Amino acid sequence: MRVLALDTTTRAGSLAIVDDDRIVDERDGDGARPHAERLPGEILTLLAANAVALPEIDLFAVASGPGSFTGLRIGIATMQGLAFVGRRPMAAVPALEALGHLGGSDARPGALVAAWMDAHRRDVFAALYRVTDAPLFDPGRIVALEGPTVGDPESTLARWRDLISACAPVFIGDGVPLFADLLARVLPGSSMRPTPRLAGAIGRLAVAQARRGETMPAAAMQPLYVRRPDAEVARERAAR
Repeated sequence: MRVLALDTTTRAGSLAIVDDDRIVDERDGDGARPHAERLPGEILTLLAANAVALPEIDLFAVASGPGSFTGLRIGIATMQGLAFVGRRPMAAVPALEALGHLGGSDARPGALVAAWMDAHRRDVFAALYRVTDAPLFDPGRIVALEGPTVGDPESTLARWRDLISACAPVFIGDGVPLFADLLARVLPGSSMRPTPRLAGAIGRLAVAQARRGETMPAAAMQPLYVRRPDAEVARERAAR
C-alpha cells in the first residue's frame, strides 16, 4: 500500500511517501512560507522526485490536529481534494499520537511518553502515553493515560503528578524546548527528545489503520482542534 502523508500542524510541517512499512521519502516543509502558498506544490514536487503519479497513491493520510487552525484547515482540505480526485480513502492521525509513537520507538514496555506541542499563549497541547510491547506503529503500541488537552505546562505537570511519580516520561514535541527549564526543574530525571518530522509516522500509522479497516471517505474527515477557534469564541461573546 502506497500512502501520501502530510502534517500541517506546525509552521513547517512535513510530508512523506510511505510504502507499506517503509518510509520512501520524508521531507520538511518550507517554514518560511505559509501552507496556503506551498500546497499542493510541495506534494507534487515530492511525488515527482520519487517518480510517483497521483493515481498510484492508495491512501491519503493527514495529521488531524491539534495545531494551527489555519494549517489544519489547509492541510486537510488539500488532502481531501486529492482524495476526491483520485477516489481514494483517507486516514486521520492525531499529531500527539504520532509523537507518542516516535517518543516510544525505542522505549521498554511500561515507559511513559509525554507529547507536548506548542499551543502558543504559553500553553501546550499535551497527551500522556504508556508504551506496551506491541510492535512500533501498531495502534496498540501506546495507551493514552490522558489526552489530548490544552493548558499551561505547570498545570499539566501538576495534573500528571500521580501518573509520573514513579516513572519520568520521555518528553517529545515542539513544546518541549520552550519549557525545557521547567521540565529540568520539576522532573530532573526526564528525557527530552528533539522535535521530529511527523509525516513518516503518520503514513505508517495510516497503513495500520487501513489494515484494520479504519480508513474513511474524504467527506468524513474532521479536524481535532482541542482548543476552540478564537473566531468562534468571539461570535459567542458578541451574541450574549
